[in-house]
Amino acid sequence: MEKNLPIKGILFDLDGTLIDTAPDFILSLNNLLSKHEKPHIDSSVIRSNVSDGSGKMIKIGFGIDEKNDQFESLKKEFLIEYKKNLLKNSFLFDGIATLIDFLNLKHIDFGIVTNKPREYAEPLIKNIPELNQLKVLVCSDDLSQSKPNPEGIIESLKQMGISSSECIYVGDHINDLKAGINAGTKIIACYYGYSLSNRNNPYNCDSVDDAKELRDLINKYV
Repeated sequence: MEKNLPIKGILFDLDGTLIDTAPDFILSLNNLLSKHEKPHIDSSVIRSNVSDGSGKMIKIGFGIDEKNDQFESLKKEFLIEYKKNLLKNSFLFDGIATLIDFLNLKHIDFGIVTNKPREYAEPLIKNIPELNQLKVLVCSDDLSQSKPNPEGIIESLKQMGISSSECIYVGDHINDLKAGINAGTKIIACYYGYSLSNRNNPYNCDSVDDAKELRDLINKYV
């Protein structure tokens, strides 16, 4: 690892990186399945698919895809249900509050680039005081293309007034890593999230198994 790099900003993915939103996805999908008299899905299966969005929830819950006539209507139902449960059980991963305190101490700005639409991301972030200190929030509906396209990260860098070489992008999905690489930032893989592990990460990048490790790892860059 290179040391003493001029890191001026950290950008994060949201779900599975900063916040554990899986409990509210689990509740929402199983509520919808109950409504349609379908069996519940095991929480571990839902958790491992959270990062792939509402469409994936319908695929694993109802066993159908976009070709099915009911797919879009079920997806809308799911999103309505999820919005009801958005703030019920989601929480910061242990170690993130300490990390944010550290970034503030070091005068390092942080922001969020997420594939979550703003109508869900913004109230979730506002509900967690530590995240109210963020410098920039870029959501999927702010952009023409979502991750792994680097557009969101590039836009965030502009808003923060820093270059890609002065930034680290932190995420728990292969598309997060691809987006960071495509944008020219350094990347950190979060194996404690929903999608990544050392078995399916093709990149030789820094990684953490627990959110509590992020502070010490980022400190090596600053």
